[in-house]
Amino acid sequence: MKYAAVSYRRAVLEKGYTDRLLKIDLSTPAITIEEIPEQTKSDYVGGRGYCLKLVYDGTNAATRYDSPENVLALSGGPFCGETSFVGTGKFIAGTISPLTNTFCDSNVGGHFFPLVKLSGFDAIAVTGKTDKKLMVVIDADAQEISIIDAPDGDVTIHGAEGLIEQWKGDGKAANVAFVTAGIGAHNTWFGCLNSVYYDSRRKRCRSKQAGRGGTGTVLTAKGMWGILVKCNISRGHANHPADHEKIYEAGHKLRDIIREVDPQAMRLNNQGTTSLIDMMNDNELLPVRNFQFGSNERAKAVSGNVFEKEVFTQNMPDGCYPGCNLSCTKGCESYVLKTGPFAGTQVGVDGPEYETAATATNLGIFDIDYMLEYSWYCDQYSLDTISAGVTMSFAYEAFERMLLTEKDTNGLKLCWGDARSALELLHRVAAGAPGFPKALGYGVRYMKQWIADRAALRLGRSRESILQELSQFAMETKGLEFSMYITRESLAQQGGYGFALKGPQHDESWLIAIDQLRKELPTFEDKAEALMWFPLFRTWFNIVGLCKLPWIDVRNPKAKDTPFPAKNLPTVDYYLDLVNGTLGTEKTLDDLLLESERCYMLQKLINLRQGFGTRPDDAIPLRAMAPVFIHEYLSRKNYYDTCLGDAAGVALDGATNEKRLVLLQEYRKSQYEKLTEVVYQEKGYDRHGIPTDEKLKRLGFDKPEFMEIVRAARKRVNERAAAAEHAAQETCAVN
Repeated sequence: MKYAAVSYRRAVLEKGYTDRLLKIDLSTPAITIEEIPEQTKSDYVGGRGYCLKLVYDGTNAATRYDSPENVLALSGGPFCGETSFVGTGKFIAGTISPLTNTFCDSNVGGHFFPLVKLSGFDAIAVTGKTDKKLMVVIDADAQEISIIDAPDGDVTIHGAEGLIEQWKGDGKAANVAFVTAGIGAHNTWFGCLNSVYYDSRRKRCRSKQAGRGGTGTVLTAKGMWGILVKCNISRGHANHPADHEKIYEAGHKLRDIIREVDPQAMRLNNQGTTSLIDMMNDNELLPVRNFQFGSNERAKAVSGNVFEKEVFTQNMPDGCYPGCNLSCTKGCESYVLKTGPFAGTQVGVDGPEYETAATATNLGIFDIDYMLEYSWYCDQYSLDTISAGVTMSFAYEAFERMLLTEKDTNGLKLCWGDARSALELLHRVAAGAPGFPKALGYGVRYMKQWIADRAALRLGRSRESILQELSQFAMETKGLEFSMYITRESLAQQGGYGFALKGPQHDESWLIAIDQLRKELPTFEDKAEALMWFPLFRTWFNIVGLCKLPWIDVRNPKAKDTPFPAKNLPTVDYYLDLVNGTLGTEKTLDDLLLESERCYMLQKLINLRQGFGTRPDDAIPLRAMAPVFIHEYLSRKNYYDTCLGDAAGVALDGATNEKRLVLLQEYRKSQYEKLTEVVYQEKGYDRHGIPTDEKLKRLGFDKPEFMEIVRAARKRVNERAAAAEHAAQETCAVN
């Protein structure tokens, strides 16, 4: 049934933009097309910037993920879909998250948004709710947009080829793509959004995920199956840049650098991001057993070399969008599932990516079959592999520490390394099974409370003491689960996760390689400057529709001759040619950073408006900074003793191991607090993490609506301080 439809005249792309916004209101339902104001384009550029603006304008401090007014915003940027350059298939999904209760976004690749741009739109905003299961169809060939009944069944990855075939008509299957979310997104708070497209080389559908923060959960909460786009317009030069030759030349140079460097460096072309498994394991940075340890001998069985030789056996160009020769979108063909509702079915598995594979090692599982099974089912169910895996590993450690029992877990015995129990738990979580699986589907922050309630009754301990114990190894900040790197040996990465506006996700600030491996950030000032610069430049990629990997993971050989090699400035020059060649401008790197900083500030203001965004929200769990329990310390005793002696200048003579552990924890916590002070100053915040008036004015946020958000945040901080002082005085009086 067709519930709403509009005919439209397709806006032609000009210098990377159509300047059109597609708005879908599911409550009515209604479809409207609006022009994007020039000021919005100037201030927020596209991608994450447009998503931030749409969510800020459409929501308020009381908005939650399932509120009708919540906006699910999707946007590419001016370079999304440019076939003459590298890594241009990316777009952003942004919304108020069920996990964090504030703005969260996730970048995702594939063909979906390049086809949306060709169809005439720079952004899509979905609002409202419906009790029907609906889909939106953007048919650029017919120049019609409609809201209709969703496909029958749970069509996500399995069955997607049939849906593509149904809609392609006389066109090509590669010119139909869709975003959707499966059953797991209905039943958890960490449901992801699948971006599904047809791979004409592999002859099957593939998917990329907007994984973090529950974007798929928001889609399903609105009653939506997804959005399908069909567009058979030629993609070549479709962005109509001001100077195509400049872009072509820059893209050619970057492809040459990738061709020269990647085979000798990370081998992303051969191993995908599984190449990181070896690098992280060799440097004590691979999460094992809920981030307790950073390496394990068994990791050799799941190394990038093994994936290259035994799993990713089809040697073919594997870029997730035309024009990219990094080709890191690896996949395994003809895998037969062994568990769950599709047991016995032969499927193609996309990836797994490093982050997904590391959720297995974090459960003590070093088995490729498990990694493939887990990866495929998370995609099919539409579950964020990181949040699902980290929440599972947190529960496993709580079970190990006897804070959870088999009675609590509905009979599941949670033992490290047990792939069967882990997959059984995954299937139960996705299905929304009552009790423990349902609770686990709400993430680590919720699970802390759930476990503490039950353990307190059973153990006769105070709920507060159990919650304090759990919080030491509950790997979440701001409600978002940690992505898969051990941070306790990299102070810069601790800050990268703690200060990240949406929570501990590596796309905003991945400094672990240049800090821990290459030792390129030796001083506090170096770390603070990096924690200002890198989040801004990484944000820039998210506002313009680009993948970061060709810049951050393929270092230009000429970078070694620059003052700060990690910034990879020779490659940044290629991106400047892309910018100015597309837009017909003469922008500098400083201009790009200013655009990013403006978007970054709007995200900070949304956090403050929602009641977050101050110093307590930037705290990270103890395990992110130091060993929590004595066995963790003893596993690297000599290393930690050297840290205490050389770095901290602590005299260890006569100190017991238990005392040394406490000294190490106190030192690491003090280092993080010191870093916080320096970084806040670098960012233009006061000591509470609130932007100064001068900073707001410099970025154009000194308007009354923004100043009121900041004043309210300062008032909350003062009230908390007064309450804490009052409580301390009462305690003194009692004593």
